[in-house]
Amino acid sequence: MVDAAVGASGSADSWTAVAAVARRELAAPIARHRAADLAAAPDGRGGWPCPSRRRRSLREAPALSVIVATHNRAGPLRRCLSSLLESDHPEFEIIVVDNAPADDAAEELVRAEFAERVRYVREPVPGLARAHNRGLAHASGDVAAFTDDDTLVDPQWLSALADTFARDGGIGCVTGLIVPAELETPAQVALERHGGFAKGCTPRAWSLSDPPADPLFPFTAGRFGSGANMAFRTEVLRSLGGFDPATGVGTPARGGDDLLAFFDVLVAGHSLAYEPGALVWHHHRRTQEAVAAQVFGYGAGLGAYLTGALTAHPRALPALLRRLPRGVRHVIARSRDRGSDPEASWSARMAFLEVCGMAYGPYGYLRGRLARGAGRRSGR
Repeated sequence: MVDAAVGASGSADSWTAVAAVARRELAAPIARHRAADLAAAPDGRGGWPCPSRRRRSLREAPALSVIVATHNRAGPLRRCLSSLLESDHPEFEIIVVDNAPADDAAEELVRAEFAERVRYVREPVPGLARAHNRGLAHASGDVAAFTDDDTLVDPQWLSALADTFARDGGIGCVTGLIVPAELETPAQVALERHGGFAKGCTPRAWSLSDPPADPLFPFTAGRFGSGANMAFRTEVLRSLGGFDPATGVGTPARGGDDLLAFFDVLVAGHSLAYEPGALVWHHHRRTQEAVAAQVFGYGAGLGAYLTGALTAHPRALPALLRRLPRGVRHVIARSRDRGSDPEASWSARMAFLEVCGMAYGPYGYLRGRLARGAGRRSGR
């Protein structure tokens, strides 16, 4: 286990050992999932289809638009785009949205190294949701997939997303597995030990017509996936007005844009699927200060998302209030379970920062609406 590798001194050697153990723990379920893919039955149930059916699936796959928002990170963007161009999906376009850049580095990179395969557009107003909406406006594919500039995508990422959409016409959104691209610093290891982005290696699906046992569903959007690995049917996302521009990194809300979109998809009557075969590797922040800010942002995004959900769907408030007592008991029970497992429990500092972020989230969302005039989403 990870904690067993932590030396009492907390030295660099100790953290190297922790990272090595963490990598093995992450690699094992991924390897098992890939093995299940290869051994899947011809009907494709329980994993990827057999090779012949998968080749046919790829030939019949829908066109995809991949939207990558970036902000002053030309180096990571280069790595992300290079990984995207290794995708095995037969038909996709890549749209880079340069969000409020301080210079022309991203534009020069795209023009010089990726001009034939990547489209460049600029969104001058800061905010990840606005950047994603700008990319959505330019998308021509049947499916709009989103990832961040600090990720590396698996060659089968797009094919796994497309195959999941093809299996069920009622799916409006698909999310996938996010694992760390590196575990080289104590901060990176700590973030992954405390949850990271991964949602497990078991495919799942959610809908209002077949709700799970979770007493807070559908308000627990954080369990559905993360914005670094998500895809929507383009027409569905456009019909919902895209992403709420008062949310997202770069706004006072600091996040919540992905969670609110997941919630909107479910409330509109579509289902949401999680497919771990759609794999993305994420570069975690390397310093403890950056991780602390990230954890606060998680909490703020959650608070902003709930505020945005209730603002857009005020009739959902009674449902949330009815579920709240059971939800609190559920969270307390889970916290007790986690408390017996030191690998899964949040440190006191991170828990405090996340709670502070949640308290700030509603204020950040309302401030974002006022500051950006985001009372109405683009497309509505």
